[in-house]
Formats: sequence, C-alpha cells, structure tokens
Amino acid sequence: MLQTVTRSDQDAGLLDLAVVIPTFNESANVPRLIEKLDAALAGIAWEAIFVDDDSPDGTADAARALGRSDQRVRVIQRIGRRGLSSACIEGMCATAAPLVAVIDGDLQHDETLLPKMLAALRSDPALDVAIGSRFVAGGGTGDWDRDRVAKSALATRLSRRVLKADLTDPMSGFFMIRSEVVRRIIPGLNAIGFKILLDIMTASATPLRFVELPYTFRTRDLGESKLDHVVAMEFLIALYDRMFGRIVPVRFAMFSGIGLIGVGVHMAVLFPVVRVWGEGVFLTGQILAAMTAMTANFFLNNALTYRDRRLKGVRALIDGWVSFCVVCSVGLVANIGVAGFLHDAREGSWAVSALMGVLVGAVWNYALSSRFVWGRY
Repeated sequence: MLQTVTRSDQDAGLLDLAVVIPTFNESANVPRLIEKLDAALAGIAWEAIFVDDDSPDGTADAARALGRSDQRVRVIQRIGRRGLSSACIEGMCATAAPLVAVIDGDLQHDETLLPKMLAALRSDPALDVAIGSRFVAGGGTGDWDRDRVAKSALATRLSRRVLKADLTDPMSGFFMIRSEVVRRIIPGLNAIGFKILLDIMTASATPLRFVELPYTFRTRDLGESKLDHVVAMEFLIALYDRMFGRIVPVRFAMFSGIGLIGVGVHMAVLFPVVRVWGEGVFLTGQILAAMTAMTANFFLNNALTYRDRRLKGVRALIDGWVSFCVVCSVGLVANIGVAGFLHDAREGSWAVSALMGVLVGAVWNYALSSRFVWGRY
C-alpha cells in the first residue's frame, strides 16, 4: 500500500526532494515507480513530478489518478512539445524542493540510490550534483550487448570534448542536483535531445562539483525502449551545439544540411526525365524535381530539424507542406533576385553572386519556415 500524505502531514515538515520523471507512453510503469519511490524514500519528504509529453497511452491520466489520493504525485502534461531534456527542465523549475532528482519512468534506474545521493549532497555542501554511474567501480550495464556498450563508450569519449569534468558516465540520465544550481544554469541550456546531464555539465560557467555513485542499469519490463537512431543523432546535435552553436545555430545547420540533400533529390529526379524524354521537357522536369525536393525537405525537417515541434496528423502535415512550399518558392525568387543583382553589380563574378543568392534564400526559408510552418502549432 502507498502511504497517503494528508495536508497536515505536509504542513508538519519541509519538502526535501523533488523527483522529476519525464515520460512518454509509460502508463503501466507509473504506479510501480511510485511504489518503489515510496519504499526507497521512507522518512524523506518528497514529491514526484511526472512531465508527460501528451502520451497517447494515458500516462498523464494514470499519474493524475494516483495524485488524487497521494498529494506527493504531481503532473505536468505538455501539449505540442516533446523532448526529454526540455521535459526535465520544466519539471525542475516546477518545485520548491532544495534538491531535485531526475529518473526515467521505465524503472531501469535504481531508485534505491536516491537516499545515497541525498546523503552525499547533504553531507558535503560543496557538492553540486550526485550522479548515478554505470561505469564507476561497482556499477554495471546489466544485459547490454557488446555493441551497445561500445556505442556508449564512443559517446562518452565524444562528450569529453565539451565537458568541463572527467565523468565516467556523462550519458547518465539519473542524477540529483541542488535546485538553486540548476535554476542558475537553465538559461544557458540548449534543451536538445535526451542527454540533460551533459547539457547541464557543459552549460555551467564554472565546473560543477560532483560525485559519482555506482548502480546497475536494469532491464525494461514493460513498454518500449526510446533508444533509436534519432536519439543518437540528437546526442551529436547537442555536441555540435556546444562546440559550434554560437557560430552557426544548430537548427540552421540542420536545415541547410537537409537543403543540400534536397539538391541531390532534385537532380536525381531531373536527370532521368531529361535523359529519357529529352531537353524539350526540361521545364516540366524542373517543376517535378522541385516539388519532389521540397516535399523530401519538408518531411526530413519535420522529423529531424523540428523534431520537438513536429507536425502530426494528416491535416497538420498537409497544411505544413503547403506552407513550406510557398515559403520555399518565395525563397527561390529571393535567391534568383539577389544573385542577379550582385552579378550585374559585380560584372561577372558569377560564383560569389550565386553563393550569396543561395545564402539569402536559405536564411529566408529557415526564418519563415520556423515561424509559419513549425511555429504555428
């Protein structure tokens, strides 16, 4: 049985700890996790904040159902926003507790480590964060296969290029931090992807003081793993943002990269049309190729560049595609106009003129797409 906390119980003591739990399709694990937290945090004044990205399986409703009888359980249901890092940020900002922990909702993190994290931060005021590590002595990765261990090791080596600390497990999503520290750092977070700890450790103006505590990663019992190729891509995006984001914003870099892919798609469609039917159908082929490239760019940007704002549903996708095509058509006119003006003004410097036209068109497409395609929902 879960312990029911009444208002008089809450008024009797101060809140010690908030446990932030970012979720997506974890309804079956919600009551199990609260039971485990209840046992692990006995004698500690705690609250659990589920931050749910509008899960279709009713995760937010499952948490609300518990919250009706247990006032320690709170819910933030996000509509139109997705992403583990940004969910953690919202949860960490929503508590008055002096300490805040982040733990996954899939039960793969060992909640019995939370009291040890709490004790470490209480016993040493100089510490900023206590981190659950799979790779420090005593920790483990459970049933991970060799390939997954190798990928994690590679990610760790890459992350050390931007870290200000020698962590054994910078990819950990299981940690506890002082609330005042995280609130100070939050304005500098990029909120990209799944690696919130890496974001926090690299955003601080001064190196954070930390301790790593060992735990063994568990096997997921219920639900589906969120690990996929997009997660790996988001990790690389986060690294890029820390290394080069101040020079070229990461979204613009991704948008431009997909634009280059679109050029390849355009030529791949146009070439066989001209080869088979001749140059007499060049204009028709050009229109077909342009529409195909814009369509490919739209869906790639929706899945990757604007993953946290991606459009869903037939109506939203059709509206977004039409808006994207209109924006890019105007961008093409701007591209040609700027290139032509510069070419005439510089009297023959066609390469520079063409590149400037491409740059203006890319900036135009990016700015208007961000506002009118992926900024409306």
